[in-house]
Amino acid sequence: MTASGPLLVADGLEKEYRSGPEVVRVLRGVSLVLQPGEMVALVGASGVGKSTLLHLLGALDRPSAGRVLFDGADLFGRGEAGLARYRRQEVGFVFQFYNLLAEMSALENAMLPALIARRPAREARERAAASLAAVGLGDRLRHRPGELSGGEQQRVAVARALINGPRLILADEPTGNLDPKTSEVIYDLFGQLQAERGIAFLIATHNPDLARRAERGYRIVEGRARPLGGGSDEVAGVGV
Repeated sequence: MTASGPLLVADGLEKEYRSGPEVVRVLRGVSLVLQPGEMVALVGASGVGKSTLLHLLGALDRPSAGRVLFDGADLFGRGEAGLARYRRQEVGFVFQFYNLLAEMSALENAMLPALIARRPAREARERAAASLAAVGLGDRLRHRPGELSGGEQQRVAVARALINGPRLILADEPTGNLDPKTSEVIYDLFGQLQAERGIAFLIATHNPDLARRAERGYRIVEGRARPLGGGSDEVAGVGV
């Protein structure tokens, strides 16, 4: 596959969990494609496997069957060190719950992925400051999460996801804890990052306004993904 091909491909992904003798099949053959710099929505009712799928695509978990291709190469064909590099360098994660450390400042929270990647502390600090400035928090570097609004905390989480220069951001209900006005700020930020940095976004959401902003979408139904038709009626039903 050439560099001009898809950035990410899920090919027949399955995921099952065992609880004693019981087997729960969450994903039953999900296939989807994400192009470089593209914003794609992932919708469906609660519990259908959207988060599970994002975890597989981010190499936070392994599929029971199927493949994930990143830049045309089998993601899970890499060793553990290769998967760790993928998580550090190629993909950023944004979750509904901001997962910020309460005792750390915004700057220190945003620095963490760079420190985990073993970048020098000075470089990590500079990268974190630049990332926070990029999301409009250049004047909040020393504030701790308890001193920030929900929207500001989510922007810290976005800055943290950006710090190592990923080509892909996986966002799991990123506005689920935010009011509509603050959600608009996050929508606009994603669009800005997509336009300015060419970052691809795969966003799991119940929010029809956010889903409509994506260029394409998939609905997870009975463990499989089907492309959204793009009509406003279909997108409006993302929360059901």
